[in-house]
Amino acid sequence: MRNAATVLGVIRERGRRGLPLERLYRHLFNPELFLLAYGRIYANKGSMTPGVTKETVDGMSLAKIEAIIDVLRGERYRWRPVKRIYIPKKNGKVRPLGLPTWSDKLVAEVVRMLLEAFYDVQFSEHSHGFRRERGCHTALNEIVDVWCGTHWFIEGDISDCFGSLDHQVMLSILAEKIHDGRFLRLIANMLTAGYLEDWRWNATLSGAPQGGIASPILSNIYLDRFDKFVEQTLLPEYNRGIRRRRNAAYRDVDNAIDRARRRGDRKAVRLGIQQRRRFPSQDPDDPDFRRLKYIRYADDCAPRTRLEVAM
Repeated sequence: MRNAATVLGVIRERGRRGLPLERLYRHLFNPELFLLAYGRIYANKGSMTPGVTKETVDGMSLAKIEAIIDVLRGERYRWRPVKRIYIPKKNGKVRPLGLPTWSDKLVAEVVRMLLEAFYDVQFSEHSHGFRRERGCHTALNEIVDVWCGTHWFIEGDISDCFGSLDHQVMLSILAEKIHDGRFLRLIANMLTAGYLEDWRWNATLSGAPQGGIASPILSNIYLDRFDKFVEQTLLPEYNRGIRRRRNAAYRDVDNAIDRARRRGDRKAVRLGIQQRRRFPSQDPDDPDFRRLKYIRYADDCAPRTRLEVAM
């Protein structure tokens, strides 16, 4: 068996080159990936929180990993419904949260690592939500460094982002680049596993599991289509002009400074420089120039995605 770093590196390179993935399901038989997944999630706060069974990280062993792999090899793995609880929000409302069983968390982390290795290198540079080394701070840094001279900010929220994902659309997006029916069936079964509320089973007809480990990467794969539409269609249609024309008031003061320098009037030059600082050098209301900028980030404390568009 290849080590986990090699497997993920090969998958990442295929994603970078835009090549499809085949026989992805077989990587779920690699114990090294499960050990890496265990190392990433065992210290999470919810690792000792039971779902619909009493199973937790306590008692984890190589034998349990081998048992999970054996079930996966025979395509007999069945996702258990998540246990739904409700968490209060700052505005007084509550949001649903699903508590998966420990085995489901472990398998979902392996699935997440495989999907992240392949898709993350293909995501937009303006996407900052639920990505390694990215978040609200990197989004704000991009706004500060790139969005100079922005006059209008338009903020949009996708309400109930995780809960609104269409399963068929999600699977069709995955099937475009993942040519492995067994892996796609595993994802489909995860999406439709349902949830238990007051110990009654409820179907999940849409959306990714709230609190599911693989849900963030699935939402990013889904919304990457929106990112690409904005960048490749909306921005080119909206943007106009090469550069702004000079501000008339700035130009007049600048010409007055030149005349004062030719006369040798230093006092007038100093006053002109101070006055010139009050005006932008370019016309901010130039009708022949406009730029639209876009950024998306996701708040990991709420099931929603925010969109930022600057004009």
